[in-house]
Amino acid sequence: MSSKQDKTTGTIIIPTSMDRVSTSLIAASIESINRVGPCAAKVTLEKIEDVREARRKTIINRAKEILHKWTIESMPSVDEIFKEVAETLKAVKVEKYGTEELSAGPEVGSAKEVIIVEGRADVTNLMRCGIYNIIAVEGAKVPETIKRLSKEKETTAFLDGDRGGDLILKELLQVTEIRHVARAPRGKEVEDLNCREIFEALKNKSPIEKPSKLRREKRKIEVSKEIVQSMKELEGTLEAILLNEKMERIERLPVSQLAEKLRQIDGVDTIVFDGIITQRIVDVANDKNIKNVIASRISEAVKTPLNVQLMTFSDIK
Repeated sequence: MSSKQDKTTGTIIIPTSMDRVSTSLIAASIESINRVGPCAAKVTLEKIEDVREARRKTIINRAKEILHKWTIESMPSVDEIFKEVAETLKAVKVEKYGTEELSAGPEVGSAKEVIIVEGRADVTNLMRCGIYNIIAVEGAKVPETIKRLSKEKETTAFLDGDRGGDLILKELLQVTEIRHVARAPRGKEVEDLNCREIFEALKNKSPIEKPSKLRREKRKIEVSKEIVQSMKELEGTLEAILLNEKMERIERLPVSQLAEKLRQIDGVDTIVFDGIITQRIVDVANDKNIKNVIASRISEAVKTPLNVQLMTFSDIK
């Protein structure tokens, strides 16, 4: 407040944490005052200030400064960007694989599935499209490395759509255990296909029935009476029985729990179950040194390991 020539002026500041309606009512009420004590008075509203809004603006402005500084400091230089892009564009080199040093992609050894093609140019073309689990036959005679890979991994033959491709496919079917075959469009070669055509051909690959599976279905195998008894008990139950080396029963359980149970238990020699032998069951059996797996049927996609004998109920004598 200040007084001058019998006139007093001053400023009224009223802090409030009330809502806007209540605050507006207080402001209007203060303006309606026309006397203070014996003196006439006039009150005029200058402003209503929301300190929260001012604080928000301060925070937003500071955030903008921080973001700007952060962006500048973290932005890579032109040289770094160029180097990163150049690394991406570097062509992956064709490698040599196996004792015959066959042309192959870098993922043949680590991949579970392998694509077999005819020559080095086919390998190069598939690698250009980002496919690296490939290996070339490189000739009319199928190398031992290809034969071994077809037994150890899920293999697909991807061949030219000409007579040469027909001949190589015939040879592969005789000496390997390839599971699928994909062909380039008739009259075209794999090395000339674009990426869209390559992926389309692989998507439309056809399964191949293994001769070894047909032979297995015709044979009859003698087994112990405990296994025969287990088969009779399990028919139609969707359950499994685990037997040890002495053909003593360890446990009976639902097939849905079989794979998990096998990982947890030791001493199993034979599994008998009412269901389908899948690759998952075979892999666990192989890891746990289980000798026999017997079930209603065997999935066509299963690769038989050397240490596990797979049988169906119809195989049993």
